[in-house]
Amino acid sequence: MTTQANPPRPGLARRISTFFYLHPRLTLIVMLALPLLWLGVVYIGSLLAMLVQSFFSLDGFTGRVVREFTLKTYGELSSPANVDIFVRTIVMAATVTVASALLAFPLAYYMARYASGRIKGLMYFAVLLPLWSSYLVRVYTWKIILAQEGIITWIFEAIGLKWLLDGILSLPVIGGSSLSFSLLGTFLVFVYIWLPYMILPINAALERVPKSLLEASSDLGARPGYTFRKIVLPLAFPGVVAGSIFTFSLTMGDFIIPGVIGNSSFFIGAAVYAQQGTAGNIPLAAAMTVIPIVIMGIYLLLARRLGAFDAL
Repeated sequence: MTTQANPPRPGLARRISTFFYLHPRLTLIVMLALPLLWLGVVYIGSLLAMLVQSFFSLDGFTGRVVREFTLKTYGELSSPANVDIFVRTIVMAATVTVASALLAFPLAYYMARYASGRIKGLMYFAVLLPLWSSYLVRVYTWKIILAQEGIITWIFEAIGLKWLLDGILSLPVIGGSSLSFSLLGTFLVFVYIWLPYMILPINAALERVPKSLLEASSDLGARPGYTFRKIVLPLAFPGVVAGSIFTFSLTMGDFIIPGVIGNSSFFIGAAVYAQQGTAGNIPLAAAMTVIPIVIMGIYLLLARRLGAFDAL
């Protein structure tokens, strides 16, 4: 009498995979547990902790944080010095965003519509190349370029236009002793640093514009300018919005560039750094941090209501 051999039992890995296959909801929970834990505890948790700190105050006599709920710290934000910081930061962020969009759109349009394969690859390489180097190296390199003895001053002297540079630096607000000690120099470095973050989203949006729409517009007798205003620009608008989110928010929060380039005028990022570091006023630093978050929240809400994200 012959006996049939028992079939081999499946391995542990196979049994685990079978278990998760039969329980798809549990599989989803396990896959999302770690990312949600990171998002909920580390990211959102830190923001909530900062928000809670902003409702505390600093004892002016002892220098210690009074952990009692108060709006006193938010009242300090309305002082002329702090209002000046907020206005300067918002104006700089808006100016950098507009300038970046004006510079990025023609380049992105050429890359998306006219550049051949090899030329497009070289242009992508040129746009991404600055991002491969250290952020600090690029900022300090620009400090040397913009200095009184830097190459820009030398070029103006070589072509006999030093008087023009001196006239620009003598202007109130944006001027200074040299480009490296002026708000104009700060603006130039901001645009250089964040320009790739504007080019890439606009290029991605333009790449998704069907060529058939442009051909149909031309066949129906539309002029190139009309086609650009009515077809290309509306369809590329989500890319402009996406790029503006990067340039605007990064400019508002940056504290390194204003600390290295410029006339030592405080921006929000530098003010937050000074309050929590030098002054030790953590509640005021937290309250100042809430301002850019609220501004970006309002901006994103308006962009969403305008339908800017529908094509993203």
